[in-house]
Amino acid sequence: MAGSYPVVTLCGSTRFKDDFVRVQEELTLKGNIVISVGLFGHADGLYGTQITPEVKTMLDDMHKRKIDLADSIFVINRDGYIGESTASEIAYAQASGKPVRYLFPPVEA
Repeated sequence: MAGSYPVVTLCGSTRFKDDFVRVQEELTLKGNIVISVGLFGHADGLYGTQITPEVKTMLDDMHKRKIDLADSIFVINRDGYIGESTASEIAYAQASGKPVRYLFPPVEA
């Protein structure tokens, strides 16, 4: 079956690994091509070892390139949490005119 499938990039804190996996599965089964994070730095305890400040900068830039490839983003915001990197990804997607959906309704500041 050939078709046209929307591309969705997942954004959010890598501490929410289980949510990322679950949402990726759900969106895929609904007919989306899902782009996710390359690794789970927080959940897997990689900060300070494999993820140096330079690598973090690279990963943040790579994720914005993933947003460039997508039609929309889906934010994993467990308990309303949106960190600095995720906030910058949301702003980047919005500036690019990409729709933003959330796991939980965003908390108004």
